[in-house]
Amino acid sequence: MNSINPPVPVKDSPAEPAILARRFEAAGAAAGFRVGRFGEIEGCPLLALTKRAPGPRPRVYLSAGIHGDEPAPPLALLSLIEQGAFDGRATWFVCPLLNPAGLARGTRENADGLDLNRGYREAQALEIQAHVDWLRRQPNFDLTLCLHEDWESKGFYLYELDTAGRTSCAEGILGAVGAVCPVDPSETIDGRPARAGVIRPAGDPLLRERWPESIYLRTHHHSGLHYTLESPSSFPLEQRIRALGTAVTAALSLALR
Repeated sequence: MNSINPPVPVKDSPAEPAILARRFEAAGAAAGFRVGRFGEIEGCPLLALTKRAPGPRPRVYLSAGIHGDEPAPPLALLSLIEQGAFDGRATWFVCPLLNPAGLARGTRENADGLDLNRGYREAQALEIQAHVDWLRRQPNFDLTLCLHEDWESKGFYLYELDTAGRTSCAEGILGAVGAVCPVDPSETIDGRPARAGVIRPAGDPLLRERWPESIYLRTHHHSGLHYTLESPSSFPLEQRIRALGTAVTAALSLALR
C-alpha cells in the first residue's frame, strides 16, 4: 500500500475535535484496538488506542494533533486505522488527538496559549501531564512516529533520531512520499541543515531547554528509531493526509520487515 485515501467526510473533523474523537473510538474498536482515555480537555477525551499482537513483536508508538493548526495528522491516522494498516506485525500505541482545544480553535497552542510540543521537559500543561502519566505506564518503544505539518515548508520532510544504530528508513520514506507529494529540497529547513528532505539534528538534544515530544520519547522510552513527519501546510488538505499516510505506511514496511 503506497498511499491512503482520506477519510470521508473531512469537513467535520478539523473544527470539531469531539466528533473526530468519536470517530477514532468507533474506528479503533472496529479495528481491534483497546480504546482508552487518559484525560479530557474541554469535553473532548485525550485518547490512547492500544493493540497488542501475540508473541514477541516490535512496539510502535504514533501520535498526532499536538498542534491545533495541523489537522492533517489526526485525519491521516484515522484513515490508516479505518483501512487496517495496524495489523499483526507489531504491538501498537496510538495517541491521535493530543491538543483538542487547539484543534477546535485552529491554533498551534492549547487554550492557555502553550505550545505543547515545547513543554515536555517541565510538563506544565494539563495535556502534557496527562500524556506523560500515560506514557510512564507503557513499555519502551522500538519505533516512534510523530505526525506534523509545517506552514513554511516547500514540501514534505522529516526528522530522524536514531539511538540504536539501526538502518535508516528516511530515504525510503521520502521516496514513497514523493509519488504523492513533493519533497522539500531546501538545504536549510526549520533553521537546521537538511539533505533531500531529511534532517538529522546534531548535538545533544537533552541540552535543549524546551523539549518536544520526540525528545521526551527518546529520553524516557529509549525509542530505537524516531521520525517526526512533516507535511507542507500550504498544500491541499487531502494531499497532506495522503502524504502522511504514505509516510507512515512506508516507515512501517521498512522498519518492521
